[in-house]
Amino acid sequence: MPRKKADSPNAPLAPGQAATINDIARLSGVSKKTVSRIINDSPLVRQDTREKVQALMKELGYAPDPLARALAFRRSFLIGMVYDNPTAQYIVDMQYGALDALRGTSFELVVHPCDTRSPGYIEGVRRFVQQQKLHGVILVPRASEDQALVEMLDQIGCRFTRIAALPLDETSATVVTHDRDGAAEAADYLLSLGHRDIALITGPSAYRSAHERTSGFLEALERRGLRLPPERIIEAGYTFESGVAAAEKLLLGGQRPTAIFTGNDEMAAGVYKVAMRAGLTIPRQLSIIGYDDSPLASRLWPSLTSVRRQTRDTGRTAAAMLIQPEGSALRTASVRPHLAVRDSCQPPEL
Repeated sequence: MPRKKADSPNAPLAPGQAATINDIARLSGVSKKTVSRIINDSPLVRQDTREKVQALMKELGYAPDPLARALAFRRSFLIGMVYDNPTAQYIVDMQYGALDALRGTSFELVVHPCDTRSPGYIEGVRRFVQQQKLHGVILVPRASEDQALVEMLDQIGCRFTRIAALPLDETSATVVTHDRDGAAEAADYLLSLGHRDIALITGPSAYRSAHERTSGFLEALERRGLRLPPERIIEAGYTFESGVAAAEKLLLGGQRPTAIFTGNDEMAAGVYKVAMRAGLTIPRQLSIIGYDDSPLASRLWPSLTSVRRQTRDTGRTAAAMLIQPEGSALRTASVRPHLAVRDSCQPPEL
């Protein structure tokens, strides 16, 4: 029987047919093992062969399947991101940053939202890691702050990078975001404008970031001789709705503050809503500072002064740390915040 044209060493692919690794090997005249070595950046391939095969893969639009590669080489080309955070924009920016670092590499990103208050969540993360055969995991606050989760990942031999407001231990690879310093800069700015009757809407106390921002803000005020009374400090939940509830307590009662610092931009937006309902003009009658410098900050009117936390840079740094060879990977990196001054603050009315 005559050989089928499709089996000929030089037979082109049919229109619309997706190329396989066998096609790449056949059309380039090398072995499948050589193609695999090129895909995995092995040095055991001549440069001219590497260039020829890579050009063919580009021409045919061939992309190796990460899961198939993981099975073949007993290692994964998937990076996981585990998070429990109520701020959607923060998670989106973190993912964009991680994808920035992975672009042009063999790695892909998969995400795993979880509820760290659920008793079975650590077992859920274990299944996620093992079923996906992950190369490593980026732990986003609040999951990054759970020592039991870290110990489980150590136990199963999964690499991880923690994102945290401050160094959590001496051994974990960590991207430190220095939230205390960002909040202190916000306090110094309000004091420089002449504000003395200041209120603080914090994030939930279960989050280390909320604790660090609260401490940094209050300590900066105290260094300048100002101590906030308890009724000027209200805990909220990092959400718009909780910002509304907290602002109602501060603005719809008796004497109102001249300035409010909130633990994130979502809560600041809630303050804007209550201020508008109360007939207060921002910033003439009320100055507001948020935290995150999310896209929301520049969309509010007047635009919101906010502490820029460099979330995308944080995700990019965390992912880059994970894909480095273990011996050369950084143990700690810093992404420092700074205040982005816009139109929501001015000196208080006399």
